[in-house]
Amino acid sequence: MMEKLVVIGAGMASGRLLEHLFEADPTAYDVTLFNAEPRGNYNRIMLSPVLSGEKSYAEIVTHDDAWYAQNNVTCRFGERVERIDRDRKMVVGAQGEVAYDKLVIATGSDPFIIPCDGHDLDGVIAYRDLDDTNRMIDTAPGQRAVVIGGGLLGLEAAAGLRMRGLDVTVLHLAGHLMERQLDPAAGYLLRADLERRGITVMTEASTKCIRGETCVEAVELQDGTVLPADLVVMAVGIRPAARLAKDNGLIVNKAIEVDAQMRTSDPDIFAVGECIEFAGQLFGLVAPLYDQAKVLAATLLGQDAVFAPKQLSTKLKVTGCDLFSAGDFAEGPGREDVVFRDPARGIYKRLVIEDDQLVGAVMYGDTADANWFFGLIKDGTDIAEMRETLIFGPAYQGGAAVDPLAAVAALPADAEICGCNGVCKGQIVAAIDGGATDLGAVRATTKASASCGTCTGLVEQVLAATLGDAFQMPAAQPVCGCTDLSHEDVRRLIKSQALKSQPAVWQELGWSTPNGCHICRPAVNFYLLADWPLEYQDDPQSRFVNERKHANIQKDGTFSVVPRMWGGITTADELRAIADAADKYDVPTVKVTGGQRIDLLGVKGEDLPAMWADLNAAGLVSGHAYSKGLRTVKTCVGTDHCRFGTQDSTGLGIRLEKRLWGSWTPHKVKLAVSGCPRNCAEATCKDVGIVCVESGFEIGVGGAAGMDVKEVEPLVKVATEDEAVEWTVAFVQLYREHAKYLDRPYKWLSKVGLDWVQQTLTDAAERKALVDRFDLSQTIYQTDPWAELAVREKARAFAPIADLTLEAAE
Repeated sequence: MMEKLVVIGAGMASGRLLEHLFEADPTAYDVTLFNAEPRGNYNRIMLSPVLSGEKSYAEIVTHDDAWYAQNNVTCRFGERVERIDRDRKMVVGAQGEVAYDKLVIATGSDPFIIPCDGHDLDGVIAYRDLDDTNRMIDTAPGQRAVVIGGGLLGLEAAAGLRMRGLDVTVLHLAGHLMERQLDPAAGYLLRADLERRGITVMTEASTKCIRGETCVEAVELQDGTVLPADLVVMAVGIRPAARLAKDNGLIVNKAIEVDAQMRTSDPDIFAVGECIEFAGQLFGLVAPLYDQAKVLAATLLGQDAVFAPKQLSTKLKVTGCDLFSAGDFAEGPGREDVVFRDPARGIYKRLVIEDDQLVGAVMYGDTADANWFFGLIKDGTDIAEMRETLIFGPAYQGGAAVDPLAAVAALPADAEICGCNGVCKGQIVAAIDGGATDLGAVRATTKASASCGTCTGLVEQVLAATLGDAFQMPAAQPVCGCTDLSHEDVRRLIKSQALKSQPAVWQELGWSTPNGCHICRPAVNFYLLADWPLEYQDDPQSRFVNERKHANIQKDGTFSVVPRMWGGITTADELRAIADAADKYDVPTVKVTGGQRIDLLGVKGEDLPAMWADLNAAGLVSGHAYSKGLRTVKTCVGTDHCRFGTQDSTGLGIRLEKRLWGSWTPHKVKLAVSGCPRNCAEATCKDVGIVCVESGFEIGVGGAAGMDVKEVEPLVKVATEDEAVEWTVAFVQLYREHAKYLDRPYKWLSKVGLDWVQQTLTDAAERKALVDRFDLSQTIYQTDPWAELAVREKARAFAPIADLTLEAAE
């Protein structure tokens, strides 16, 4: 008979414990999981990207409902445990009792709230869980937020709130930020970086009280300074959540006391995570929590295991700040510092050496060699022979630059590669030996680089060092000659640094040319347009000639004009208008396109405005055949006329085209809707293809029929037309928000993986949020560029621009 295991707390430590337990023996225990939050396990260290808008909650969920169901876990979420009856071996929850044979307490920690006057006002919150994060997200842009605490958590909160458009002030009691991890010089650089983002930083600032009647109105400091505030975030520290253990007679000092097997003073009760104390130590970083989880899983299965705390390092996850700290960097007798400064690039490195050993390291701006330095500190390596070149990292040991992969190859098997998920080099090598030969496979097998992503480059280096020539390191190509940054870097920095204009991009990201070039300007224009639809105004002069003239340029300098025909449907009046335009403007060629439209070829550039006016007057709008946007939605006749049709494919195609037209996307997007599996509309080779079946609609994505021929991959099956529209719009918006400029959907999918797209879109709340963001952008940009008023307003766009008179890349 299975033993009964009750776990109190669904945090990261207990989640990893259950993973180890089920992997080793899924039938060992009948598990009941309590959690005070109304949800299961998610990656709490990734709450800051959720706050900033870079990730959704769905992306940081580590165990979803299906995982708990698959492992037969009884979930009691949203239910607090009131007490433990140790004599009867019962856990008493708000909804009743549960018996246990073994009990695990994983209650984590509670945020410390400064007990000043006003700390209980509405609008004063901590930053500890998803509910706190959502409260900050719900605070309207433009309001004033005061973050009390300049440590790791407080700065992540401040950066996220600033990216949400709030006016943010950070108050810190010490003389410089993150004083436990940073020396004053690195603290200064961090402060300067945050201030460049528009965050006000006040050090040596002591809070006297929080003002307000029922809601927070201001924060008053001890020196009399008053800061108006609509939101106050307390991020001044945490305390182990050990009350439940203490109230029920377990030994508790600063936290729940455990031995090396994670056993409390009761032999059938164990504890893991931030709520424990071992050998006088408390734990707040994720790596030791994962080590504890592994030890406890072995203990519960009757295996020998011992918890031994390791040396820890800190990496700041405030997007755009590269910061690393490890060891002891305090000054003292017998210690010497090696310091490297490059003020122009914002780089600072400090190494602390004692008795020919590296004992501390602080780095800001360039942390690429952080793991190597951390290994030297942990291992107590004698650095006497490399003393002169130590500051330059592993690539320069021996007096000259060597293969950087040699340093990675030399890392021991227990060297930590992914701090977020506690993955060491040995686990990655084992996954590679087991057949994981690319980044996606390693990520899926080990979770390395699956969270914040800062270790991605190091994971790729482990792949390269292990596989040798069989692995081809992906090259991050720069956008153009104006910058060394890749498309992905530029897009990430536009979001993280809230850059909302082209001059801001050129200035803040160090462009070598003052106004960009014909390669980077269209890309940056799109990224700004997609990421900041309310704040950024489209720049026609940063578009290719086709998009400026709203027609495709031909090899003889004339243009091709394609009116839009919704879903391939037209009328006699529309056809007469097209025929009249062809006659009036001496159009030499009229062609039916593969996308069920009519193309007027050979139109003179000077005739374009007048032709557009005539077509507009007949009710025709632009088909955007020239654009990086929705081109056509091809349909068959469906149930209207075909005896094989299962759904109204024409109606759905028209509905989708009217919903999606005019949306700028990273590349052209083509859709098709076939009324039955006979697939007359060729839906299976489109960017989005929908095949109607008796039970509803099968949606596929990522097809291609150009230089690459590729069948769609199945995204989802839905029952209703409304669902088909919702999924399609959400997919297009996800593509808009994440893809590299000029990557078709199939190329984007090959990089991010269909699994991630499906996981993201399966979350109903995230799907709705994507649709809402798409609709928001459409209210601004879904206008007909052929409209006579638009033509007049954009007249300057037709002036020739030497560096952009190029054909749009197909």
